[in-house]
Amino acid sequence: MPMIQVTRKDSKESTENVLRRFNRKVQQSGLIAVVRQGQHFEKPMSKRERRRRAIIRTERKSQKIKRMKLS
Repeated sequence: MPMIQVTRKDSKESTENVLRRFNRKVQQSGLIAVVRQGQHFEKPMSKRERRRRAIIRTERKSQKIKRMKLS
């Protein structure tokens, strides 16, 4: 995992401002998503199975959009 560091720009910068910049960097790095994925064990899936599920997911999404347009 990458280490995210934020330092004060000058001695007068407020703690809230430093904290805000740190939170923004963490959000942009995608670190939270990676950590959340690691919270629960997931069995390793074959490449073929992952592709199959992705295809099914995109097909369902396109069907849903199609139905919404028809309504």
